[in-house]
Amino acid sequence: MPVWLAPIGAAYPDLMQKFAIFGIFAVGFNILFGLTGYLSFGHAAFLGVGSYTAVWTFKLLGMNAIPAILMSIVFSGVFALAIGYISLRRTGIYFSILTLAFAQMAYNLAYSVLTPITNGETGLRVLRSDPRLLDHLFGVNQGDGVLLARVFGFELHGYAGFYFCAVMLIIAFYVAIRITHSPFGMMLKAVKSNQNRMNYTGLSSRPYTLAAFIISGMYAGLAGGLLAVTDPLAGAERMQWTASGEVVLMTILGGAGTLIGPVLGAAIIKYFENIFSAFNDATLHNFFSFLPEGLQDVAASISGLFVGEGWQLTLGVLFMLIVIFLPGGIMEGIRRIGTLFRRGPGSGAEQRGARKGDAGAVPAPAE
Repeated sequence: MPVWLAPIGAAYPDLMQKFAIFGIFAVGFNILFGLTGYLSFGHAAFLGVGSYTAVWTFKLLGMNAIPAILMSIVFSGVFALAIGYISLRRTGIYFSILTLAFAQMAYNLAYSVLTPITNGETGLRVLRSDPRLLDHLFGVNQGDGVLLARVFGFELHGYAGFYFCAVMLIIAFYVAIRITHSPFGMMLKAVKSNQNRMNYTGLSSRPYTLAAFIISGMYAGLAGGLLAVTDPLAGAERMQWTASGEVVLMTILGGAGTLIGPVLGAAIIKYFENIFSAFNDATLHNFFSFLPEGLQDVAASISGLFVGEGWQLTLGVLFMLIVIFLPGGIMEGIRRIGTLFRRGPGSGAEQRGARKGDAGAVPAPAE
């Protein structure tokens, strides 16, 4: 990625970390939405729980990233079990509204009620006065600078942080592949295909949907933990409904139900958010400098509506075009292009004519 992202200006560590982290978030969400068809509007709650858990693990145990990641996954899974057990009593839009309500409750609790645990609007961060029991026990010296997460002696910032997130993405993606192609994954697809018919056969779909919800929540917790690993702080804004809506956009944009699609969707949205939003008037005027001065101002003014603070307008137009012309997301477009390249020169009208000729031909008599 540091090599092939360089031409499009996305080869710096912070952005590549976001590609990997939100790729994990989207892959986990796809296990629920893409395989079972259950649309959750509250997955940001698990992202926030994972971040808070990781920071508290840093504060209590030390700056080793492995315990923080494991605790984030476990606590998010337990939280997903509690929410899923209640929310999955309903289906369709009622399920979506329930998950949204729980996520907003979690956000408000983190923002105002549970301030001794979350530090409210200021956010939770690691302090030098924290116990960090394992660090003190093993005599780990963090120096006088900012406290950073580490693993195997490497501080996880810059490219080291990206490679750690990339390894987590590869592992999470491999697990998603195994789940999708397993008998359990087939049962989840059956739920999406026709849940009533599945229930009529005597199979209860509830244990499968609850398991998918928990696994999806654990993926979100892993992503939240990685956000805290690369930047040791946690805030309630990670639980807002906008974060839940963002992962829905990522999955649909890339292709719900596919494996690589949600990762592509996450990368595209984060690219727009970090690159297109950085364009300003000076950048646009420099880009259109080859035009005459009058046309240069017009072109910069029009394009300025779609970049900078208006980058979401560009994303909205792209999302609208994808939904209208490629309902299966970007992966559907890739499949269509692949089909065109796989067709031979005689795959069009000539083959159809040949098939008609074969159908109308009189078979030769047997010898």
